[in-house]
Amino acid sequence: MTDTQDVMRLLAAAEGSETTLRATVDDLGSARVATLLTGEVCFRARLDELGPRMSTPVRVILEFQCTDQSFPTMITVEGGGVRVGADQPAHLPVTVVSQDLYEAVRTVYGPRELAATVSQAVRWPEMAVMAAAGRPSEAVPTAFYPIVQRIIRSLSRSEHADLAELAAECGTDKWSALHRYPEHYNRHFGPLRERRLNVLEIGVGGFDETGLGAASLRMWKHYFPRAVLYGLDIADKSSLDEARIVTVRGDQSDRAALTALADQAGPFDIVIDDGSHVSADVLASFEFLFGQLNPNGLYVIEDLQTSYWKPMFSGDDYDLTDPKHTMGFIKTLLDGLHHQEFLHVDARAEQPTDHWIRGVHIYHNLCFIEKGPNVEESPFANLMRRWENTDQSSS
Repeated sequence: MTDTQDVMRLLAAAEGSETTLRATVDDLGSARVATLLTGEVCFRARLDELGPRMSTPVRVILEFQCTDQSFPTMITVEGGGVRVGADQPAHLPVTVVSQDLYEAVRTVYGPRELAATVSQAVRWPEMAVMAAAGRPSEAVPTAFYPIVQRIIRSLSRSEHADLAELAAECGTDKWSALHRYPEHYNRHFGPLRERRLNVLEIGVGGFDETGLGAASLRMWKHYFPRAVLYGLDIADKSSLDEARIVTVRGDQSDRAALTALADQAGPFDIVIDDGSHVSADVLASFEFLFGQLNPNGLYVIEDLQTSYWKPMFSGDDYDLTDPKHTMGFIKTLLDGLHHQEFLHVDARAEQPTDHWIRGVHIYHNLCFIEKGPNVEESPFANLMRRWENTDQSSS
């Protein structure tokens, strides 16, 4: 099984009973789970940000304990990045961050309210090592401290990362000179952060370069610590796959490709269209994928401005209500949201989404569509229909 498949099992087990959690860990194997945990903790800790500050490599051991077994892993942070699993040079003091394996699985992969750190400990070099060095600061260089702090915060789930900062650090343009999307994403996604989610983003980034992209997927991986992220792209981006990130090659306007994606990964809790931004592609994706969205899910369309741009995107800034263009289509969704208010059955053709869109939120170049039952009655419209029918009958 892949890393993501194994992590999905841990995500489910971590919100279940203690018996279920232990059975899942034992089935996957303690060593395997310790490896997955180490990778997840290192990712969330964003240790690569500290590398450029290190004048010399800094090494810390992350250790998970399970009954009578111990699973230690050396983590090296240096200017060139982060290395996991490197051997420890004999002349360096040992600083160890340790935690019970089962407790760590519950804390890292489970709901935040279940986080526990009862067994968590930091073992600094023994006093004999410090005494031999003359001063504690020489035995434990100050560069160790921010690394250990970040590891502990990741193990403890003690704070949430800011989405705007994540966007800038991960290299996505969702917060940049082009866009200011994080404040709107926070408004709608904030209440979902701690849930176990299936998220699809159309457009992995990096254009046709197979090894480039996934900046946005990594941002969402930080933001949603319990989500599995799928990225659909017309180019092969499989080299960017990692635990909790799976890329799928396909054209967003190809119904067969979308069907195969839904069969593999759906249904979804969130769909984000950051793909070609061509209206025909946007509408083709929505027509199929909205049906693959779970009730109470959110469908997001980015970069609405391209709906008005004829060059490159075949948009139109003259006919602003043409439903062949993204913005014109969204306006039809607003009519569907109020389908109960139309007095005449022939006023508009009923759409499949009329009864399943309960909210549309528009911001500058960004739209959130809430999926949910839209069955609220309209007593006034019903009354007006009766009045109109009575008037017609008496005339």
